[in-house]
Parts: sequence; structure tokens; C-alpha cells
Amino acid sequence: MKSTDITREELWAQQNLSATEIDYSIWERDRSMLHQMSKVSYTCTFVVDVYKCKYTFASSNFADLLGYDRHKIATLEKQGDYLESRIHPDDRQQLADLQVRLGQFIYSLPVEKRNDYCNIYSFRIRDTRQQYIRVSSKQQVLEQSSSGKAWLILGNMDISPNQKESGQVDCTVINLKNGDIFSPSLLTRPHTDLTSREIEILYLIQQGFLSKEIAHRLCISIHTVNIHRQNLLRKLGVQNSIEAIKAGIESGLLS
Repeated sequence: MKSTDITREELWAQQNLSATEIDYSIWERDRSMLHQMSKVSYTCTFVVDVYKCKYTFASSNFADLLGYDRHKIATLEKQGDYLESRIHPDDRQQLADLQVRLGQFIYSLPVEKRNDYCNIYSFRIRDTRQQYIRVSSKQQVLEQSSSGKAWLILGNMDISPNQKESGQVDCTVINLKNGDIFSPSLLTRPHTDLTSREIEILYLIQQGFLSKEIAHRLCISIHTVNIHRQNLLRKLGVQNSIEAIKAGIESGLLS
């Protein structure tokens, strides 16, 4: 997978979060809750502070289940990318690229819809026996700033029941508000210059939605939907929606 042009931290910075938008007393409440939850759950929980651009919490289960250093987990904010240090080297860049592409897709959506998504990644990590095992990592927005920007990202990592031999990082994107599941191929645009919005509309066309229904779902006008439809037909070099869906599948934009 080709590396993206920007890092996750640079993408987060594009939100322009301000200290005046954030109340860290909320995080102290959340931290206390997560500590209590870690006592009754074997899931490895972590939190990323987008404003500080760093990990700010990891549960002790990382030490128990995956063999991380307990002291470094307890002092995570001083440890840089320690949580990622045990990811398989072939998976680490794939994961970072997927996270950036997903972030770019989400940031293309209206502000009120950007925090509605949950991303589930599957990749390899070194365990207590110094062997690589596949884990599942579910990530979603925990807290927003006062202006609705993603501030704290909650992650829950567990050993995957599917220990398939694969060097591919898998990704599933779920809309928590309506249950839609997005193909990871939405995060890339091979051989086309479709925008994220055009890809999203192409996906909805594949699902059988009419322009009126797409406009309602995306909170945009029918006129805007039709302009996007015309643009994606032109860019894909096709004459109608059926041909566009076929081209989308052939190019990897759709599954």
C-alpha cells in the first residue's frame, strides 16, 4: 500500500482544536470510568487525545493479555508510540495509511455526521510469548469538543477469533446511527479522481437509493446529488448508473 502524503497527527491538526473548546474535567471522569471497566473486562482499552496528538490512556489489560510493560502502560503519555511499537512492522504502515484515508473520508462529511462512525481494524501484534497474533481494534469518538470536533478517540483491542495467516490489514467501517457498513475500498481511489463525496454517492447508488433518498441521507439538495452523479459518470467514463457501479467494482471502489 502506498504511503499517504500526510500523517495521522497532521490530519488531526487540521481540525484546529482549541483549548477553549475542551474541558479536561470530562476526561478525568471518563478516565475513572475506564479504570473501573478494565477491572471487569479483559479488553485492552486505550484513548487518544486528538488535541495533544498522543495516547493518553491504556488499561492494564495490555500487560496482562499482550505482555506490554506495565510501567510503560501506567506512564503512557510519556512513552510516545509505545502502544504501536509491538505492531507487526509490515502492518504498521498499512494501518496508519488506512487511518488517514478513513479520516479524510470522514472529514469530507458534514460536521454533524463526522462522529457517527466506528472503525474496526484487524492486524498482527506481538504477544507475551513474542509471537505475532491477530487482534481486532475497534475505534470510535469518545468525547467531542464544544464545537463538535472529535477530541478523544476510544479504542478497544482484543485477540481476534480469526487467526488467519495474512499480511493484510483489514478494516470495516460502521455508521453507528443507521447501521450502514462501508467497504474499506471507500478509503482509496485507485485509477480515478473521484472525491470522497462522489465515492459515497456511488456506494449509495449501488445500494439502490434514488437521488431524493441520497439527498435526504446526506442532508444535501437533489440538485447537488445530481451534479455529483454527473461528475462521477464523467470521471469513470460511463453513460449510466449501472455502468458506474460496474466500473466502481472493477476499480476496487466498490465491493
